[in-house]
Amino acid sequence: MSIRYPNGKAYTPVNKDRHQSKKQNSSISYGNRGMSLEEDINSTNEYYLAKGIAVIHKKPTPLQIVKVDYPKRSAAVVREAYFQQASTTDYNGVFNGKYIDFEAKETKNKTSFPLKNFHKHQIEHMRQVLLQDGICFTLLRFSVTDEVFLLDATHLCSYWEVQEKARKSIPKTEIESLGHHIPLGLYPRIDYLSIVKSIYFS
Repeated sequence: MSIRYPNGKAYTPVNKDRHQSKKQNSSISYGNRGMSLEEDINSTNEYYLAKGIAVIHKKPTPLQIVKVDYPKRSAAVVREAYFQQASTTDYNGVFNGKYIDFEAKETKNKTSFPLKNFHKHQIEHMRQVLLQDGICFTLLRFSVTDEVFLLDATHLCSYWEVQEKARKSIPKTEIESLGHHIPLGLYPRIDYLSIVKSIYFS
């Protein structure tokens, strides 16, 4: 099936298989490593939902189907589709009566997080959430060290605003200072709501 972005560029799916050896993992592409972060967050959200802690889901991206084949009367096969619009952030939902909205990103960089990983429309969306007094942040993973940080959207927006005159990345030392490290666990894998509770509900 062919899926395209609004600008016509072809969408290339990533491999979701994460059950590989360490040796195999060393050759995983940047996109595939990003998907492992997504899977960790998805499993965490499933845990929250099952335990009645929060209702947070990954936002679906609407598709416009333009070509469909019907090899059988009982089955349809989508051959070509386009993303109808640019996505905002990855996740949203409700926790302790408050609206939660966040983006998840990953980098192989060891000392900084490139701002090019974010898009202008995502930053604008985060600003709008903040204006409505929603809880908005980003989860940043440094894949080499497997460290995850929660950074409030206010800080991200500030770095975005000055990138034209300053550096185009956020130094890891500043993420460690302004953000909050999330220890990795098993159930849940990335317990970001424990950090959210300590920051926004204290």
